[in-house]
Amino acid sequence: MFDYGVHFRDIALALALLGIAGIALRRPWLGVLGLAVLSFLHPQAYAPGFMRVFPSYASLFVLTLASAGLAFARGRLEYLPPRALAHDWRIYALLGLWLWFAVSSYYALLPPDAWTKFRSVANILPPLALALLLIDDRRKLHALIVIVAISITLIAVKGGYWALVTGFNDRVYGPPYTQYHDNNHFAVAICMAIPLLAIWLRETHDRIARALIMLCLLLSYVAALSSWSRGGMLALVSVTLLLVLRTSRKWLWIPALLLLAIAMFTLLPEDWFGRMRSLENLAADQSAQNRLAVWRIGLDLAMDRPITGGGFNAWPILTLDQGNIDWHSSYIKLLAEHGFPGLLIWLGLMLGSLFQLARAAWLPLPGYPAWASANNAMFFASLLAYLIGGATLGIAYWELPYLLIILAILTHVFAKREMAVPSTAASSRSSMSNNFTETRENPRENG
Repeated sequence: MFDYGVHFRDIALALALLGIAGIALRRPWLGVLGLAVLSFLHPQAYAPGFMRVFPSYASLFVLTLASAGLAFARGRLEYLPPRALAHDWRIYALLGLWLWFAVSSYYALLPPDAWTKFRSVANILPPLALALLLIDDRRKLHALIVIVAISITLIAVKGGYWALVTGFNDRVYGPPYTQYHDNNHFAVAICMAIPLLAIWLRETHDRIARALIMLCLLLSYVAALSSWSRGGMLALVSVTLLLVLRTSRKWLWIPALLLLAIAMFTLLPEDWFGRMRSLENLAADQSAQNRLAVWRIGLDLAMDRPITGGGFNAWPILTLDQGNIDWHSSYIKLLAEHGFPGLLIWLGLMLGSLFQLARAAWLPLPGYPAWASANNAMFFASLLAYLIGGATLGIAYWELPYLLIILAILTHVFAKREMAVPSTAASSRSSMSNNFTETRENPRENG
């Protein structure tokens, strides 16, 4: 039962929120980092009293927006000019996706419920827009990547430690009252955070910090395995292969992963292996059969309403079941709720982003910065983990994959900016050289 009293954790969280608010008033871009902490770490969920129901996220967002507006009015706001973003197709795809969500909500089977869900899903966009504007250089971008990685990893470290203490007999769960509290969802979130940790590791040169990041990576692997999630296991394998493929220190990573695999085979209980082996015989797995039954309902709905689908929260009218039932697949979810156009826009955004990330990571343009190429490779791994996990989980409306796309857009902008600087400098040097030559050739004219 919820306790409305005042507890130490509530006071500590309130003071921390006040501190973040004070920083955001002075530096609005730090408010974006604070929003990432509240969104992905979700510390308010661990408060036993009033802070659990206090609108921490909404309050910080409004404060950050007001602070940015005030700084802009005074001419002191550091922001990314919209013209720097105007040519990136992913922004228009994001807006188009949400526009189609509005169309499918208008024609939904249950319009009132659909519009309620639409408002909830639409809340993802304003913080993303704030990040696009206020993260205006590479230093701030790296800080945001690190904050997102830490926010998810702190819970993974806690779960990994608990898994080791309990001998992997308990499943690891995410923060309560969040989108990824479920063990399967949390496994995918961890897999998406691991590449972000790898970015942090690459940019860090302090030995102690690198050792701590490596420990976080190890415990993240332990937590993902201890989620007992089969989809999470597939996502973890894909992320690991991409990490090994990308790293220049394969001599270090491959032996470490082999040792981890040996340790896991020794420590993991037999029931865990039994659950993973069920992937080989899905016809006999009841959970898989339940998913197939739900998918058939979704496909039938899409065939009946191919353009707009059933809209958000169409499940009760389809099955006369008033419970909150999951479609168990992001792909089926998009198709059933928003029709073929909604699914195609979403797939275009996700697969198009994957293609662009792969090209920038493995076939970069001449002069493309190495750090940007490395970032794109890790964003590719993270987004791929999401798409693999989304095959069996209804996580289409998570904030994290859309934030990854925003991070990729910003990386591209800053890489282009960095590529333009040397050419400008070279042009300046060439001009200076020409002037010097003219001076040598016409000493009287210039003297």
